[in-house]
Amino acid sequence: MIGERIRDKVAASRKRGMWMGGHPPLGYDVKDRKLVINASEAALVRRIFDRFIAIGSATTLANQLRQQGVRTKRGRLIDKGDIYKLINNRVYVGEAVHKGTAYPGEHEAIVGRAQFDKVQAILAGNARSRATRTRAQTPALLKGLIFGPTGAAMSPTHTRRRGRLYRYYVSQSVLKESRAATCPLRRIPAGEIEAAVIAQVRGLLVTPEVVIGAWRAARSEIEDLSEEDVRQPLARLEPLWDELFPAEQARIIQLLVERVDVGLEGADIRLRVEGLASIAKDPAAIGDPDRRAAA
Repeated sequence: MIGERIRDKVAASRKRGMWMGGHPPLGYDVKDRKLVINASEAALVRRIFDRFIAIGSATTLANQLRQQGVRTKRGRLIDKGDIYKLINNRVYVGEAVHKGTAYPGEHEAIVGRAQFDKVQAILAGNARSRATRTRAQTPALLKGLIFGPTGAAMSPTHTRRRGRLYRYYVSQSVLKESRAATCPLRRIPAGEIEAAVIAQVRGLLVTPEVVIGAWRAARSEIEDLSEEDVRQPLARLEPLWDELFPAEQARIIQLLVERVDVGLEGADIRLRVEGLASIAKDPAAIGDPDRRAAA
């Protein structure tokens, strides 16, 4: 009951546009429990929005800003994940968001609505063109990870019809004809199950239980590692996902997912805590082309 009352109070406060604590975003400070504009940081935020509209690439923009020594609110050199988080943050147009719904905030906006909407349009266009390329290049994200209702592994396969590529995961029970009749789920469309797994993983990355599990696994190797040090890189990975190359997406799924069990009523996804901990320990390696080249 106490927990429900607290959640109700938080929801009511957010609907009134109140700041509910935590680290303030770049461009703002907290004064008397309210967000107030930090003039020098706000100028940087506006510059980032302007430059993204001109360039259209978060990767290029992040590289330029890093070369200029631009840092985040917490003093770390800015990266591509920070750029995506910033340009998607509705706090900069004066809104407070609670569970996906935006409400007018008590604070002053830093960027105009037209500028923010233009950035979102560019992001949407980039996502559509990237999705088209990705579908043709995507490796089998769940190879070696996915199992059917009988416990048998499911292997990636594909076929072409009228010039179009169709990808599937087929149960080993089907490939071994003697057991084909006992398998209730012989094959599933690869794109559908991969999208479902990706959506679940992206959502789970920011849940308190997953963050705490990764923190406990990583702090045994990193002295003075705080829970926030783990939360930040995991949170940055979610908005960064659509910018990653297909091979990099597959590598991260292999790193984070231990097993996917598919049944007639859905799929059970088991995360690999060690993989989460490795991202917490080395967040710069995710989506960093220079680090990929070095690897």
